[in-house]
Amino acid sequence: MIVITGATGTLNGAAVAHLLKRVPASQIGVSARNPQRAEHLADQGIRVRQGSYDDPAALRESFAGADQVLLVSSNDLAADVAAQHRQAIDAAVDAGARHILYTSQHAVGPDSPYLPQTIHAATEDHLAASGVAWTALRHGFYGTIGDLIGPWQTTGTIARPADGPFFWVDRRDAGEATAEILARGAAYNGPVDLTATAPVTLADFASAASELSGRDIDRIVVDDEQWVADEVAGGVPEPTARFTLSMFQALRTGRFSRSHSKLTELLGRKPRSLTEQLAEETSV
Repeated sequence: MIVITGATGTLNGAAVAHLLKRVPASQIGVSARNPQRAEHLADQGIRVRQGSYDDPAALRESFAGADQVLLVSSNDLAADVAAQHRQAIDAAVDAGARHILYTSQHAVGPDSPYLPQTIHAATEDHLAASGVAWTALRHGFYGTIGDLIGPWQTTGTIARPADGPFFWVDRRDAGEATAEILARGAAYNGPVDLTATAPVTLADFASAASELSGRDIDRIVVDDEQWVADEVAGGVPEPTARFTLSMFQALRTGRFSRSHSKLTELLGRKPRSLTEQLAEETSV
């Protein structure tokens, strides 16, 4: 059995949807903080059990019988996320899982100015010490494009701090590739980079927005402290603004510029392009 956490979210929800095309529903389980949100999966014959990264006993029960467990990284910024990940890994091991997969990030490292990368690095270390086969799914950046580039349709600009080359992936593509890895079993052991074949910058987002809208969308580089002040003036808590700023600062290091072909290989096609993703999001 394959048990998946975070299956009601976009990333691992896509993994479940594509996994259903590869294995019977009876071989899939999900561990959900709120099982009611996973009723649509139960209706398809998938085993649904309650589980929380803050409740190891419930996790072990939700992972029972699993050969493989897919753990989504926690997004609970108020929690000790690294501790949550350790508890989830330990619960999977205690439940008898022989292969643990984790949604990590491209170019993780303990020295990154961007906090999530240091947490991913620590989690991968714990996976490596777990004693079972493991896979770190090192995705490129993903999420809502509007959150990354701001209200460009209104302003005609993408006004953000200085950035650097990075990879942006569609969560549905990442989920499909994850399903393929799960279906192949423990064929992938250790880190697996899942990025597009070429990095982008916010200038590329501006070009895609210009192509899509038929007007010039300018990329404007805003001073770090000025950007934080503008965000705070707009109602964003300063810690949140500085957290986001640390991402831009990490991008400038160049550590995100190395490309890999594994995502394309697993999909059997090119990943969705930046323009395609932006067009779809804009039409919603």
